[in-house]
Amino acid sequence: MLNKAIQKYLSNFKGFSREIWILTLITFINRAGTMVLPFLSKYLKENLHFSYSQVGWIMVCFGAGSMVGSWLGGKLSDKIGFYRIMVFSLLSSGLAFFAMQFITSFVGLCISMFLLMSIADMFRPAMFVSLSVYAKPENRTRALTLVRLAINLGFAAGPALGGLIIMGIGYNALFWVDGATCILAILIFWIKVKEKKGPLISKEEKLSLEANRESVFKDKPFWIFLVSCLISGILFFQLFTTIPLYHKEQFDLTEFQTGLLITMNGIIIFFLEMPIVGYVERNKIDKVKMVTIGCLLMAISLFLLLINFWVGILVIMMLFMTFAEMFVFPFSNSFAISRAPKGHEGRYMAIFTMSYSLAHILSAKVGMGIIDHFGYQANWAFMGLLGVIAFVLGIWTLRLVNQEKINL
Repeated sequence: MLNKAIQKYLSNFKGFSREIWILTLITFINRAGTMVLPFLSKYLKENLHFSYSQVGWIMVCFGAGSMVGSWLGGKLSDKIGFYRIMVFSLLSSGLAFFAMQFITSFVGLCISMFLLMSIADMFRPAMFVSLSVYAKPENRTRALTLVRLAINLGFAAGPALGGLIIMGIGYNALFWVDGATCILAILIFWIKVKEKKGPLISKEEKLSLEANRESVFKDKPFWIFLVSCLISGILFFQLFTTIPLYHKEQFDLTEFQTGLLITMNGIIIFFLEMPIVGYVERNKIDKVKMVTIGCLLMAISLFLLLINFWVGILVIMMLFMTFAEMFVFPFSNSFAISRAPKGHEGRYMAIFTMSYSLAHILSAKVGMGIIDHFGYQANWAFMGLLGVIAFVLGIWTLRLVNQEKINL
């Protein structure tokens, strides 16, 4: 019985090309090596002695750079190809991490953080486009899920290793490790993966693409869907901004206990996300429907935090958020790339990844602002209502997409 279950689980990882596995490996190396980011605000406050306001502005520059990088990465992927963008982004950001440790002034860090993230986040839309090229259409969502597993495993390993490096050597070593892992990852990619061009486009198709160059801005279902993705990002990032503070202040949880809850999230995703995606793909369940259900689960998870007298609610809330995450993120990625006309994949994925960069900025700013003025309960109620709005937008998108199919 156990062997059968293991075989069934492993079958979800079959059918991927060699390039997809290499992309997964370099994503894991890159994310595991991203050790500076979890400790960045702590480094700025404790080592460089900036005020909370200055740290906030540097993080705003971080988010703004991420948005610019996402846009540039997608736009340039359409123009000169995803392969060159991926190589340039990781190689340049690796060298930039080496230089960052020597910049200690407030203005210098604002500028350098903006530039670093503008270069580093060019990688994300380019990588999504590469998946659409190297993965078969029938397992594209599973390929995205495989890369997401690598990201989750990398994020799980990175902070722990980063903490050990800080304790043993100091913060400066993190910049060297971050830079080295970026360069190592892209060297593996450059040596092992050869550039693959998309299908040749005829002169008539090129003229048609030029005529429809603004197609992404006219794609109504995509933009409605994008707002629901933005909201889902704002809700999800509460896990890393307001919720750990709430654990401590309301229930007096230690950092270790909060870490255990986040670890539970990671373990469930590792074992269940790929089978869920495989089941949805085999049964051809609508991707927008999955994202819409995920938004509802996110809303419920935030509303559950209104129960503030029983510590067990934190486990139930995390279970709802975990299943919401497994429904929203892999299928929203897949839907976004599927909406893109030939030659516009980069542009679509740029705008899609920008929505999560914006969510990262808004999540902390809005959540902390509400808590500061009205308290935690008001924040959970507000975030839950946002989730309901995302759910309604998902239903609207589903109807528009189904109407398109009828009209074809």
